[in-house]
Amino acid sequence: RSMKNMDTWKFAHVYCGKLWWRIGWVLLLFSVLVQILCIHSSENIIGIVGGILCTMQCILLLVSVILTEKELKRRYG
Repeated sequence: RSMKNMDTWKFAHVYCGKLWWRIGWVLLLFSVLVQILCIHSSENIIGIVGGILCTMQCILLLVSVILTEKELKRRYG
């Protein structure tokens, strides 16, 4: 939908950028908290927790694309 015209292109980039900014701060705080809780754990646990965090972060960033597409549909039909 964002490639429909220049207005939708600009809107999608601004909207998604704002989403990523908000999501990024939440993920940063959550990730730091989780890593602090694992500070004295074994390397295996830290690796597993880090992998779960990375997967969760990627999923949330992909969700922002879906949310952007929904907003484009709502605004530009």
